Amino acid sequence: MIDERPGLRVSVVQFEAVASDKEANLATVRRLATRAAGEGADLVVFPEMCLLAYWHLTKKTTEQLRNLAEPADGHLVQSLRQIAADLGLGIGAGFLESDGEALYNSYAVCLPDGTVHIHRKLHAFEHPAVSSGDHFTVFDTPWGVRMAILICWDNNLVENVRAVTLLGATVLIAPHQTGGTSSRSPHGMKVIPASLWHGRKTDPGALLEAVNGPSGRGWLMRWLPSRAHDNGIFVLFSNGIGVDDDEIRTGNAMIIDPYGRIVAETPVADEAVVTAALDLDLLPLSTGRRWLLGRRPELYGVLTRSSGLERDARTARHSDEPVPGDFRIAADGASGSES
Repeated sequence: MIDERPGLRVSVVQFEAVASDKEANLATVRRLATRAAGEGADLVVFPEMCLLAYWHLTKKTTEQLRNLAEPADGHLVQSLRQIAADLGLGIGAGFLESDGEALYNSYAVCLPDGTVHIHRKLHAFEHPAVSSGDHFTVFDTPWGVRMAILICWDNNLVENVRAVTLLGATVLIAPHQTGGTSSRSPHGMKVIPASLWHGRKTDPGALLEAVNGPSGRGWLMRWLPSRAHDNGIFVLFSNGIGVDDDEIRTGNAMIIDPYGRIVAETPVADEAVVTAALDLDLLPLSTGRRWLLGRRPELYGVLTRSSGLERDARTARHSDEPVPGDFRIAADGASGSES
């Protein structure tokens, strides 16, 4: 789908990555980035961990992960830089990073001026050997637009999106591998049967209904537009589609404006490139951005105090333990009732 209106043009992509096959995935990234360039995109956004595929990594040994990981200036990122240079656009894609010691679920944005920005997922839960990042990634671009990167679950914690907004970002790059997961929440996402994906040629309607239902687009609509609306920020949502180890990703690539409205999205449950122009004139008077001026920071100390119940991302994401019904943060930072 292409939106023909003028402005900064961006593309968001969904595709089915090949597990552990860097060269195959790089070839797909180049092919789809070339399509985005043909649609006039200044920036093309690919999914989380798309240069390796994602969920199969949860079953790898630490040594296997180390063999798949690369440094921030390694072959994968240098290949992305070359694609960006060849096509004259910005390109973002996810990979497994090693800094020589720790491993990270990382995302590289390579800009056409040769600069590279790397974000390490702040809430990494995929594997005990994968560490979480410790800083926000916000940067200026050649288009005069300040951008941020938050990977998948980073976007589910509302504080992160507000933080990058307060750091000046007006466009949020939000790569995911989501949809069709086995949520612990009774009314959260559920697994999409693999038979629907494999039978998509004979019964495409059943798959489309599933990816647009409560385990796919329906789930996104509960929260994703609010991240854009409440902060007055554009959100560029990219996602995997199809088989991701033993789960089926739902795609739903979309571009959301600062009012939480969908500017463009894909209508297919298949590989897709969604391209649209960002109307930057929407930013100054958008509702969420005006609300920022009404903030009262002196009231928000509670946001930076520990409850004493915090867990590492992996434990928090995978735990079946209910959150205590009397959860609260007291004035002194202790968990419990406040008199």
